Amino acid sequence: MGEDTNNEEQKPKKKFLGIYFNCCHIYGRLYANKDSTAYVGRCPKCLRPMRVPIGQEAENGQQITDRRFFRAD
Repeated sequence: MGEDTNNEEQKPKKKFLGIYFNCCHIYGRLYANKDSTAYVGRCPKCLRPMRVPIGQEAENGQQITDRRFFRAD
């Protein structure tokens, strides 16, 4: 009684961004790298690489936001 019936250890949820890849009209995710310095991944269909920096310093004058879902051109 009152015990958790799920014996599996709960894994911490990985940080991710939801991305709609315009190149192939498909949804995918970018996951935070090991050092949590960027979200990295590829288009699930054509494998086009993508990298989004994490932190206070955005690259190339990009704006910083707290949004979680984006569209990639």
